[in-house]
Amino acid sequence: MTALSLVLYVEDDPDIQTVAQMALEMVGGLALRTCSSGREALLAAAQCKPDLLLLDVMMPGMDGPTTLSELRKLPNTASTPVIFMTAKVQASEVAYYRSLGALGVIAKPFDPMQLPLQVRQLWDEAMA
Repeated sequence: MTALSLVLYVEDDPDIQTVAQMALEMVGGLALRTCSSGREALLAAAQCKPDLLLLDVMMPGMDGPTTLSELRKLPNTASTPVIFMTAKVQASEVAYYRSLGALGVIAKPFDPMQLPLQVRQLWDEAMA
């Protein structure tokens, strides 16, 4: 089983980005490559091979599902597990994200102290 260490995190809101980054790095002990847009994520993915993609859904320009679709075309992220983060967590929306191959969905607003646990739980369930 692959260990979870490097996460490619895509979030356009700088405040949410900062809180999540602190939670995942300081509390969760993960390494993050943080991007503010889908376009930036594509450039970053070409330079690193993340263990996990953590994608915001609602972003200007390129939303999370579109970003995922584009990341799937790159060798480094063609089969990388993905988790979406969104305020849109109706059953039909969660089903849609799962249909795109997501391990799961983390609801926003999230509890910073719970975020690393949520990420690891989804990771562990998928890798079991």
